[in-house]
Amino acid sequence: MSWKSDIIGETGLQFYGKTSASLSHEIKNVLAIINEHAGLLKDFALIAEAGTPMDQGRLKGLAEKVMKQIRRADGIVTTMNRFAHSVDESIKDVDLGEILEFGATLSRRLASMRGVTLEPMLATTPVRITTNPFFLQNLLSLCVDFAMVEAGGGKTVGLLAEETKNGARIRVTGLRSLAEVPANTFPTKREKTLLEALKAELEVGVEAGELVITLSRDMD
Repeated sequence: MSWKSDIIGETGLQFYGKTSASLSHEIKNVLAIINEHAGLLKDFALIAEAGTPMDQGRLKGLAEKVMKQIRRADGIVTTMNRFAHSVDESIKDVDLGEILEFGATLSRRLASMRGVTLEPMLATTPVRITTNPFFLQNLLSLCVDFAMVEAGGGKTVGLLAEETKNGARIRVTGLRSLAEVPANTFPTKREKTLLEALKAELEVGVEAGELVITLSRDMD
């Protein structure tokens, strides 16, 4: 196994582990809220046993809150399932708009912790390419992580897919502080190896304050 394969494997495992940990943490938060509501229901039951009339409005409100958290948990599990299946096919025709939306969903918790808003901006028509979905999500995650640090709290990082003559490009915008980043800081060896595997290129646009990933229409 070559050193490039080692880097891709290690980076992929780190991405998979970090994302799974983040999503499972969200599920634990949901369970904690549901557990809190269950405690209130138990208190209501004890009050009813003591002969005190129940407040039907409070009971209905509590039930609605529990149902809301169940829907939230279902959404997180659906996201985890989709993420797990992203490794099913090494080469696949994908809609870059969907890739960006899903990438923003995967990074939502980290973005919230950093006070950064991720804003996918959908093209008027789908931008499709044939690529490795997991490698692309991994590369996008690394770029978004870098972008959120450079953007800083209270800022918005935009994600935009555009069609080009020979394929497509992804723009990660809102990085006005790129001029202050030391040269050769980004991309690192991890991003460069993924770029090579994807037959893609990355431009750090200092003046425009953005990262631009250029992708061929077909990896073959």
